[in-house]
Amino acid sequence: MLTPQENDLMCRVENGAPMGEIFRRHWIPACLSEEVSEPDCDPVKIRLLGEDLVVFRDSEGKLGILDEYCPHRRASLAFGRNEECGLRCLYHGWKFDVDGNAMEMSSEPAGTGFLEKVKLKSYPAREASGFVWTYMGPAETMPEFELPVFQPTPDVQVATSKVIINCNWAQILEGAIDSAHSSSLHSSDMVPAKVPGAAANDKVWLRPSTDKAPRLVVQRTPFGFRYTAIRRPINNAQTHDYLRTTLFIAPYTVHIPSNNLYNIAIMHVPMDDEHTYFYFLAFSKENCPDTETWRKFLHLQPGIDVDANWRNLRTRDNNYKQDRQAMKLGNFTGIPGIPNQDVVMWETMGPIADRSLDKLGASDLAIVEFRKQLVEAAQAFQKDGTVIGRTEPRIPHRFIRSFEGVVPKTTDWRTAGVSEEEKALMAGAPIANAAE
Repeated sequence: MLTPQENDLMCRVENGAPMGEIFRRHWIPACLSEEVSEPDCDPVKIRLLGEDLVVFRDSEGKLGILDEYCPHRRASLAFGRNEECGLRCLYHGWKFDVDGNAMEMSSEPAGTGFLEKVKLKSYPAREASGFVWTYMGPAETMPEFELPVFQPTPDVQVATSKVIINCNWAQILEGAIDSAHSSSLHSSDMVPAKVPGAAANDKVWLRPSTDKAPRLVVQRTPFGFRYTAIRRPINNAQTHDYLRTTLFIAPYTVHIPSNNLYNIAIMHVPMDDEHTYFYFLAFSKENCPDTETWRKFLHLQPGIDVDANWRNLRTRDNNYKQDRQAMKLGNFTGIPGIPNQDVVMWETMGPIADRSLDKLGASDLAIVEFRKQLVEAAQAFQKDGTVIGRTEPRIPHRFIRSFEGVVPKTTDWRTAGVSEEEKALMAGAPIANAAE
């Protein structure tokens, strides 16, 4: 359990909070590329780490991420005109380029020099893997942008989904690293079967185990930690184990084990202390579902499950549209879609869960490690500016991978599925092009 002070240190990201400052020193997703898909398209209002921002693509296709509020009288630029390589405020016609430079001031006399003195706060933007990314920290500490773990090479296909969740980012991420809950909460969607390894079809995910009480083991890494849930397999239980290794990639990504068709990653991006952008992603070189199929499978389709602003149409006010009749007929939760089942659990904990009241068990080992590591990370940042996930030896994301499989009991879970590149970097050996 955490003290209330430790809980705040881990969870809060606004107003200079240490964890928010750590996020600011990583590249983070600002929005999906599809939200600003065309030059001069509608500007998009976003909120990151307690800041209201606006994203737009100008007439030449350049991306801008600006303070939402015009510096003149603080009207919202989210309602502005995106035209002729700039975003124009409706109130008095002030216009800004993608870097926040004032371009025009229709309400001001020419020749005063005022135009050159006004600069709107802006953040750098990069586009990759279906996302617009930004860096919100000091310019002198900005790292090189690298492709995320879910697109280790440009030829990997990515299917995206997005929903806003009304609670703190950390309790959502704890759900992503909680392997034990899947056997209960998701039991109607993650079904035991006599398969050689995890498998997927258009209805459910299949797993080669009926074991609901996995043994958990954890290993810290430079990027965060990996942990393995060890279960009894349905076949060859006397001689084999079923391993599922999940990666926490600090500060906001979880890479969960793959199935026979695609890999899965989840990003948890704080809007503020009590709201989170949640991205659930499938990726593969050959068998990745298209984005619409993926969203349909997850029950996160815009216009059906989420509104135009990515807010869930299943809420506490409508009991998340839980179908009690479906439960009587055998569905465990009465809630369609794996993420939607999780959302009910996360939001009903409250905006920021009070972890001082938790009673944790053996199945919560990864949760305990996450909390310990994040509190230590916030304290380290306060002490000397150390940023978790950016220390040496640094493992490029393209060398990081999760693992699942039925293996002989003699298999070392610490090395199962670990890339040779990661092993070499951890041993201090140089890797050609490791920094690219």
